[in-house]
Amino acid sequence: MRVKDLTQAEMSPEQLSVANEASAGKRGRVPAPMRAWIHSPELAARSQRLGEFVRYDTCLEPANSELAILVTARHWNSQYEWFVHKSEALKAGLDPAIIDAIALRQTPILSDAREKAIYDYTLELHQKHTVSVETHSAAVEVLTAVGVVELVGIIGYYTYVAMTLNAFDIGVPEGVGQELT
Repeated sequence: MRVKDLTQAEMSPEQLSVANEASAGKRGRVPAPMRAWIHSPELAARSQRLGEFVRYDTCLEPANSELAILVTARHWNSQYEWFVHKSEALKAGLDPAIIDAIALRQTPILSDAREKAIYDYTLELHQKHTVSVETHSAAVEVLTAVGVVELVGIIGYYTYVAMTLNAFDIGVPEGVGQELT
């Protein structure tokens, strides 16, 4: 890791407060990118609150959120993000064939309209840095405007997470192989 991984004893009162808030929340633990963010307690506090919302409280089903997160993790080649969210996606019921295709940078077979809209929107936004009228309209049709706004929030937040994990070299746990090549 490229910044000091602080123990609780090394944390300032502000840092400890943020770590405790994260642990007491829906995650039940301090999220991995907070190991870097905690050096700026205000950034950590705001980031973890947004993360809790986009992970647990959007109008998208968990499998749909995890699909967007996996496309994002693959785009950024974020090993830790992939490691965590592949498991979460499987628990949420996302088809393993979809996950495997994303890992291989192949287009998955998507028969569900919501999954197709989420995949297309997320991939296009990452690749082109914008979304076509057609892709946006198709997503709004199946996800609603609120769903698309929250999807963009998921994509943006998990891009931020991937960048943090990559920039500060926060990788998979020791003994776990890197799955993305």
